Amino acid sequence: MTKDDIFARIVVILRDTFDIESSKVTLPARLYEDLEIDSIDAVDLIVQLKPLVGKRLAPEAFKTVRSVQDVVDAIHRLMNDPVHS
Repeated sequence: MTKDDIFARIVVILRDTFDIESSKVTLPARLYEDLEIDSIDAVDLIVQLKPLVGKRLAPEAFKTVRSVQDVVDAIHRLMNDPVHS
């Protein structure tokens, strides 16, 4: 799965789960400041991303996530990490 595919899936999740307009979901958009995703919403987002990765998502992989781009990069890294496959 490419980063573009991951981004497209995140857009759908944010739109369908959090009622965020798709046009607001851009790579530089900050989760808290721009999209109003709080820590509980972030947990919901991670739960919904788990099937994408196909394995358990360690919370520490998302500690530095601040923007949509950060989420895309973290998911892509986890999907392509042979150690955790």
